[in-house]
Amino acid sequence: MRILTSSALLVLFAMTASAQKSDAAASGSNFKWGPAPAVFPAGAQMAVLEGDPGSNGLFTVRLRMPDGYKIAPHTHPTDENVTVISGTFRVGMGEKFEKKGMLTLHSGAFVTAPQKMAHYAVASGETIVQVHAIGPFALTYVNPADMPKAAAARR
Repeated sequence: MRILTSSALLVLFAMTASAQKSDAAASGSNFKWGPAPAVFPAGAQMAVLEGDPGSNGLFTVRLRMPDGYKIAPHTHPTDENVTVISGTFRVGMGEKFEKKGMLTLHSGAFVTAPQKMAHYAVASGETIVQVHAIGPFALTYVNPADMPKAAAARR
């Protein structure tokens, strides 16, 4: 009984410490924001919350986009899981950017873009999304002409 009680208290303590750490992380005060990788159109900022998007394994990042920021149709080699932290994020599926039929996602909404499924997005108002996936992160534009110039110059 004493072992069971001690174990339960230890689990409760670990959960409380984890929740406190999560509260600090959720505030965003300890995130290091910087320019998003060159594969994204200019104007977005990114913060890595956990893992390394360039390596094998799980990672979590946040992407902060200005009003009207568009990401052209693209695919990823793994599922992309997106949670809207703030703002409005409109998402469409398909190889052509079409406003008709896009999902409008508000703060707290979640969507998964399955691996190799073409999708696109636009931010309404300043928008922050959290993305978690399995790395290494890769983004391939359906139309190679949509590749931002900075990223194309690196190839």
